[in-house]
Amino acid sequence: MSRAPLHALPGFVAAARGGNLSRAAESLHLTVSALSHQIRGLEERMGRRLFVRNARGVELTADGRQLFDRIAPHFDALEQALRPYCARRDDVLTLTLMPSFAASWLVPRLPRFLSAHPQLEINLQSSIAVVDFERAPALDAGLRFGPGRWPGVHAVHLLDDWVTPTASPDLLARLGRPTLRTLDRYPLLGAPGGRWSEWFAQFGGRAPERFVATFDDSDTLHRAAAEGLGIALGRMTLARPLVEAGRLVPLFDERLKAEFAHYLVYPPRSEGHAGLAAFRAWLVEEALADTTGPAIVHPRRGARRSRRREG
Repeated sequence: MSRAPLHALPGFVAAARGGNLSRAAESLHLTVSALSHQIRGLEERMGRRLFVRNARGVELTADGRQLFDRIAPHFDALEQALRPYCARRDDVLTLTLMPSFAASWLVPRLPRFLSAHPQLEINLQSSIAVVDFERAPALDAGLRFGPGRWPGVHAVHLLDDWVTPTASPDLLARLGRPTLRTLDRYPLLGAPGGRWSEWFAQFGGRAPERFVATFDDSDTLHRAAAEGLGIALGRMTLARPLVEAGRLVPLFDERLKAEFAHYLVYPPRSEGHAGLAAFRAWLVEEALADTTGPAIVHPRRGARRSRRREG
């Protein structure tokens, strides 16, 4: 019997954890073609298919999951054993964050941070998954949108998010601008229930019987609204680039606070990372200067009016 293709196992584990061949190949300093070749060889050696492709990347088959569950703990043990011998560089900061937040909020601001800290190198790893830092020792920190409570990590609150109906100038030119009471007569993007129900309950009006389309991520929702498909209940932090480009228009001063908030999170091992300390301080300043918060909080909830300008 030929020897098991051990050289292919690190690539298999990296792809299984990240669900993406490109990021896995980059983390291993391989080309995507080389990693794909390794995985095909592993599948041929085992006589089983380990991955299936989907719209977001790759997903483990039942056989792939069984293999991953058997070998991943051994890789974790090896990384844990080697960690004390790995030099930690304070001039390299590796972060995980969602692609939408990276593109819409962080990346436009990064030049300011890097110009102030030219000695630092920033590595961004985009993923929609909540990363387990214990299983990803190369990661120093992450940016997350959630409740702010995650086991085993420090969480620094950065900014809240707010939602409000947004539409393209073309749609408003065709149909006119709605009022709070006539909003249900316009094509709305979303689904019955959820935040739209909260919007109508708090600010008046009623939900329509049907919505034009639904989307499973905020970025696609905002871009559909920018193309004139309908009115979206946009998250202002992520919709801001489209608003500033004039492709989306917030329709009302009223804002509805999002269920979750944005946080910087990091494991205890990163507490002494000098680069992270500088990044954390800068992030807090940027969040305080953010202007996507509420222009008006509806008095039905007894809240004060705020004069913050729109972002």
